[in-house]
Amino acid sequence: MRYVVYGTGAVGGVVGATLHLAGLRVTLVARGEHLSRIRSHGLVLDRHDGRHLVDAPATDTAAEVAWTGDTVVLLCVKSHQTEAALVDLLAHAPADVRVVCVQNGVANERAVLRRVASTYAVCVMLPATHLEPGVVVQRSQGAPGILDVGRVPGGVDELAQRISDDLCRSGFASVPRPDIMAWKHRKLIMNLGNAVDAACAPGPDADELVERAQAEGEQVLAVAGIPVVSAAEDQARRGDLLRRREDQPAPAGGSTWQSLARGTRGVEVDHLAGEVVLQARLHGHVAPVNALLQRTVHDLARSGRPPRSLNAADLLASLP
Repeated sequence: MRYVVYGTGAVGGVVGATLHLAGLRVTLVARGEHLSRIRSHGLVLDRHDGRHLVDAPATDTAAEVAWTGDTVVLLCVKSHQTEAALVDLLAHAPADVRVVCVQNGVANERAVLRRVASTYAVCVMLPATHLEPGVVVQRSQGAPGILDVGRVPGGVDELAQRISDDLCRSGFASVPRPDIMAWKHRKLIMNLGNAVDAACAPGPDADELVERAQAEGEQVLAVAGIPVVSAAEDQARRGDLLRRREDQPAPAGGSTWQSLARGTRGVEVDHLAGEVVLQARLHGHVAPVNALLQRTVHDLARSGRPPRSLNAADLLASLP
């Protein structure tokens, strides 16, 4: 199959580069200075065995993709960018295009399924960084990532198996899962710490804020009756597959931190903490911790203040 990696940031860059280096046909979709560097010098994949140059076709629009009947889109943009990506894709992709949501959050799949019959989801466990134009960093020296895949709203079919096989052949850990959204909801709870990681200086108060946000997320999803795999199942799946690179310092921050560090005004917090807030409101409850984190990250992005410039103790003091 051919793959269009729509969104060549940290996750998309590592996925696209790794597939390309394994001999699969990949087109990269990126933008701005990142795209310019990829076009002029190739995409650099920095991983434990050195820097690898990926010379794959790159564009900023689906209009320039050489679409074929066996093309699959790996949608790797942040959740708040999904709508713009869909507008571009649906204007130029074949009517029967297959779209795989390789994204954090759980709202993208519904947005895609409204317009694309063949929609798939991937639970993303992939430590990566993108701060420099033209460069993506794979933070794991074991498998580059764990990318289990399933059909939306549920089940496994031949295409899910073929995608999983290609990912495994490229070095990722991947299995087809009929309950993929239950796995993505567990990842959502883990990602509730992203807002704290982006906004607050590390320390015991920040750790407490993360714990409260995640506990609140567990409670809200339970009230909503949403299936979620257990933390123990998630830990067993990870095992020791994702080992931090010994030649790299500890990562400076997660995906939301990286957005703020690059000066990006748009952040995906509405689809992480905001998802918990939404589910709470739909079921007659409140989610004060995640609502606070949602507002805080938006305020930080709008103001242009640097990441981790807030005191978690102040946020804790403002909570009921």
